[in-house]
Amino acid sequence: MNQLPNCPKCQSEYVYEDGLLFVCPECAYEWNPAEVNEEDDDGIKAIDANGNQLVDGDTVTLIKDLKVKGAPKDLKQGTRVKNIRIVEGDHNIDCKIDGFGAMKLKSEFVKKI
Repeated sequence: MNQLPNCPKCQSEYVYEDGLLFVCPECAYEWNPAEVNEEDDDGIKAIDANGNQLVDGDTVTLIKDLKVKGAPKDLKQGTRVKNIRIVEGDHNIDCKIDGFGAMKLKSEFVKKI
């Protein structure tokens, strides 16, 4: 009997084959074993404005002025943001900006240093 791999999302051992795909019945994740993904553990990928992949702990720079709703001032182009976290969602960078506070940014408005 063939030994199937554990689910990459939830590590469940109850994986089954469905045609060319593997399926996890516990979390409903489907994947093609022939495709090798270079995604991080959560499967979240963030790409900066230049096409570089971002990872947790990177330092990035804003590439344009960003207006922040409800804030008295804008974030200026060239603002350096250290120690970012990649999260799921539309605004996929979670960070703390010096002099501004906690913020969520879109990866398309930053470039990796």
